[in-house]
Amino acid sequence: MSWPVMVFDIESIPDIAGMRALGLASGADDAQAHAAWAAQRAADGKSDFAPLHLQRVLVISCVFRNAEGLRIHSFVDREPEGVSQEGRIIQTFFNTVEKHVPQLVSWNGGGFDLPVLHYRGLQHGVVASKYWDMGEGGDHDSREFKWNNYIGRYHMRHLDLMDLLAMYSPKNNAPLDGLAKLCGFPGKLGMDGSAVYGAYREGKLEDIRRYCETDVMNTYLLYCRFQKMRGGLLEAEYEQEIAQVKTTLAELARSEPHWQQYLDAWA
Repeated sequence: MSWPVMVFDIESIPDIAGMRALGLASGADDAQAHAAWAAQRAADGKSDFAPLHLQRVLVISCVFRNAEGLRIHSFVDREPEGVSQEGRIIQTFFNTVEKHVPQLVSWNGGGFDLPVLHYRGLQHGVVASKYWDMGEGGDHDSREFKWNNYIGRYHMRHLDLMDLLAMYSPKNNAPLDGLAKLCGFPGKLGMDGSAVYGAYREGKLEDIRRYCETDVMNTYLLYCRFQKMRGGLLEAEYEQEIAQVKTTLAELARSEPHWQQYLDAWA
């Protein structure tokens, strides 16, 4: 297994301001506007899941693994003084990609997370030159990206683990929660994606951040299991990596109780 690796996951909410701007929603407040939009979608026989360009990014959680160790970090739009910082957290995420050029790993990142980050990054004027490098440049580093870049579906610089395991056939997709539990990992704790907007409206931003972090940890653990399956990690190396994860989470649990809950569920 080569480092650095950055596993990522996002949590998003409906972009009510965007819906208003496009004439898709109206109401005295955001709750009423969203309810009216959802009612119209239902009347049209459509899901109340917002289109990807109308998904506002709230949290980006990452597990970063390199030769120096394992780190877990979240970029969170805490809306200082009521002003969204969505563009800033997306830019910070891509700055990390620019600096470290890691292998990106996701679960359905090609189907959801990255398209959302593309649309929202475009809206906010985000710059991500290394991420978008597809080998057009004349220098040696750029040429390497012609055959292995972040955009190519069948490349490994971004590994959508769900898509690969399903042999790139959506009918074969498996849920992260179910597969994590079948592999002996904790799976989702306390929330799922459908509850995020309700939690946001109740001011439970930290709960959303914690949920996103446990989800990205599930993805990292499945990635380690995948690496063992493909020979990227020998059995002893895999067991050592799992021990490293547990040690890291035990340290984090001193100040972040959700990691103790995660470890308890794992046990």
